[in-house]
Amino acid sequence: MDRRSFITKAGLIGAAGATSLAAPAIAQSRKTLTIVSTWPRDFPGLGTSAQRLAKRITDISDGKLKTEYFAAGEKVGAFDVFDDVASGNSQAYIAADYYWIGKHPGFAYFTAVPFGMTTPEWNAWIKFQGGQALWDEISGEFDLKALPCGATGTQMGGWFNKEIESADDLSGLKMRIPGLGGTVMSKLGVSTVSLPGGQIYENLVSGAIEATEWVGPFNDYFMKFYEAAKYYYTAGMHEPGGGLAFGMNKAWWSGLGDWEKAVIEAACYEEHAAQPEEASANNGIYLQRLIDDHGVELRSFNDDVWDAFGEAAEAVFEETRDHSPLAKKIDEGFQKSLREIGAFRKVAEIEFSNQRNRVLGI
Repeated sequence: MDRRSFITKAGLIGAAGATSLAAPAIAQSRKTLTIVSTWPRDFPGLGTSAQRLAKRITDISDGKLKTEYFAAGEKVGAFDVFDDVASGNSQAYIAADYYWIGKHPGFAYFTAVPFGMTTPEWNAWIKFQGGQALWDEISGEFDLKALPCGATGTQMGGWFNKEIESADDLSGLKMRIPGLGGTVMSKLGVSTVSLPGGQIYENLVSGAIEATEWVGPFNDYFMKFYEAAKYYYTAGMHEPGGGLAFGMNKAWWSGLGDWEKAVIEAACYEEHAAQPEEASANNGIYLQRLIDDHGVELRSFNDDVWDAFGEAAEAVFEETRDHSPLAKKIDEGFQKSLREIGAFRKVAEIEFSNQRNRVLGI
């Protein structure tokens, strides 16, 4: 049996139950993989997921790929991880790639864009409809190679210190919201900032910002945003999926053997599945705690606000397509897949979940 057949039959890719994998003779030398992250140490949800992934790579490689993990600020600042890895100072980062839209707006599509894909839809695009090839193309321009390594599921609309009853209520608001979702908010008069997770609470409490989006109840509960903002909005337009990236130095990745690459891919895809599953298991529990224990008031954006989001989003997409041929190529591929995948989900999963919830009174 050749090596490729062995890896396939052993179920390396996505084999969550594997604890170690015997390395072939040609991969006996040990390599150190230095990982830098945008998340603080032991940060609930996002940070613990990143730490879990780093450990998993070492475990399933039986120590042949030894990881050194540095949380935000331990080696470089949260938003410095891109340059640190592109330059070769570290081998990999764990982050949301939409943080890098200042380098190229096309990076947003590999985390989330307004009115974009949910996590299952995004996974289908990445794996089976050309998304990974587009990701490779844009990452390659910056000497990087990226793989999916986590996802949040559909995120909440955010925390506000006042109710949002019309688009006019957004004008002049100071809000932490990154990515193209932040660009949409800017068009509606919001003063937006992109802060690392570890700096949001202090800015919200001090009044430097008046609103913030983060993730969902499981992650948000531990951030204690409820101490400064009581209105918590249900699903937002900005991050329907929230995919995360394991971005590697391209030259380092290219120098790995097939077995070593397979180990990293296996660990990344395993965590990419585990993180949204963990969030799904906990979001409902922590939402109820926020309401019952901390007096959080749950709200939803009305249709007029959603329509304003939609008009602003179309303008943002037009500007993004005009940025460069590659941005246009990424947007066109993304939008085509969104409509194909979304159309079927509408008549299957969405129809079923709507009717199930109606019948069961959920």
